[in-house]
Amino acid sequence: MNERKELGKIQNVKFGIGGYQDACLGIFFTLGGDHWGVCTDKSAWDCNLITVSDRSQWTEADRSRQYDEILRYVSGLLKEAKVDDVSRLVGKPIEATFDGMTLKSWRILMEVL
Repeated sequence: MNERKELGKIQNVKFGIGGYQDACLGIFFTLGGDHWGVCTDKSAWDCNLITVSDRSQWTEADRSRQYDEILRYVSGLLKEAKVDDVSRLVGKPIEATFDGMTLKSWRILMEVL
């Protein structure tokens, strides 16, 4: 395991449609520092674009749980960053943890706000 931590900022944030084939609803981030950048999101299939079928391996109840998780995640980020709108997350300092080139996790550096 080649784990490392990088400091950076939230460079861009969007709440809406995006992700895989632009068929997901959620929050999408571009994170970056002096010599690195990465995109990440918390999203689920949009209910108006992707419908559940007999062949789906998930249900509408599963999607509802994902939506709940996404909104609770956004609420937590807003609280940590001390802002009231996702657009105000841009520029907030973060710490990102990587395993090699893969983003494992990231957090807002609340201690410097």
